[in-house]
Amino acid sequence: MLVDDVTIKLSGGKGGRGMVGFNKTKGNLGPTGGNGGPGGDVILEGISDISALLQFRYKKDFAAENGHQGTTRLRDGTRGEDLILKVPTGTVVMNLDTGDAHEITKEGEQLTVAKGGYRGRGNFHFRASTNTTPMESEAGEAGESFSFRLELKMIADVGLVGLPNAGKSSLLNELTGAHSKIGNYAFTTLEPHLGAYYGLILADVPGLIEGSSEGKGLGDKFLRHIERTRVIFHLVSAESDDVLRDYKIIRTELEAYNPALSKKDEYVFLTKVDLIDPKDAEKKLKSLKKLNKKSIMLSVIEDVKLDEVKKILNELSKDKKI
Repeated sequence: MLVDDVTIKLSGGKGGRGMVGFNKTKGNLGPTGGNGGPGGDVILEGISDISALLQFRYKKDFAAENGHQGTTRLRDGTRGEDLILKVPTGTVVMNLDTGDAHEITKEGEQLTVAKGGYRGRGNFHFRASTNTTPMESEAGEAGESFSFRLELKMIADVGLVGLPNAGKSSLLNELTGAHSKIGNYAFTTLEPHLGAYYGLILADVPGLIEGSSEGKGLGDKFLRHIERTRVIFHLVSAESDDVLRDYKIIRTELEAYNPALSKKDEYVFLTKVDLIDPKDAEKKLKSLKKLNKKSIMLSVIEDVKLDEVKKILNELSKDKKI
């Protein structure tokens, strides 16, 4: 299961308490209580694994280690260990308490989201000519604690969209060796799948239906994943009795969700053409080309037609490297 939207609480560690202590050496009985150690920070770090948010499915509260108490002989307590949590690149981190937002876009990028508390001072800091045996010390301060919403918006080069059973999973499997579940169901893909084609990242987005942008079906949950793609591959099944209707349904949902999606480069693929009469396939392709000139036939079991898709991807790969 892909977890792509979670709300969690993250807390920095509490600062360690300062120590009350004295030198026991005769003639030198001054205060020697050390400071506590600072609390650890909570840090989010980007990784390439899109399933990394799964760790937050059940556990919702995380805290860094508290700072340790100071000791005598002016020895400060050790700092609490930082808590580093791995999140997928493309995760938008929203602080629900402050409204601040930040996106983690690169592997290895780190974001400190909750700082540890200040250390408490030991009694050495309270010495004075009028107070040679101070009994005062400070407790460490609590670390920062915030609620966060982590929302994954996958960063892919190509987003595969279309109505359920348009052939997206089959195409992804053929091009990248991915293992998306395929079958003739109302909702074949229940979560996005990624695959790599010579450096290009392809995302198979769950089948949209009419009304997806308003929350119907599965599509509303995953439409945001299309926002980050460079190019859209729009798949329309040749088995449909009205390919123009199917095409327009998806276009309407994309534009309703985010008008900027209508400006993305789009290729249209009339899929499963091996399952219908060639003349019917030509007729349907002609009608699609009236709406998008970059429309071609596709059959994942015919190498010649699959090669046409690969040519497009190869060109996209060249552009990416420039």
